[in-house]
Amino acid sequence: MDSYSIIIKPHVTEKTMNLIDLNNEITFVVRRTANKGQIKRAFEELYEEKVARVNTHITTKGEKVAYIKLVEEEMAEELAVRIGVF
Repeated sequence: MDSYSIIIKPHVTEKTMNLIDLNNEITFVVRRTANKGQIKRAFEELYEEKVARVNTHITTKGEKVAYIKLVEEEMAEELAVRIGVF
């Protein structure tokens, strides 16, 4: 599967902005059928950052959201600036 078809867009809320600062996690809306391994590989391919873990959640709107924790400290904030979230 193509990495661009797995990771759809950043998911930006007040809670996810706090996760960037506090937990070094960044949040994306992902394809509903993608599993955690596919999400991890797609993220590492697109953004060239190492992923520590991936947690997923399906919202009440039916979107699948992936919480991606990065290995390197402060990289979530740097990545958020790079993709225009901050």
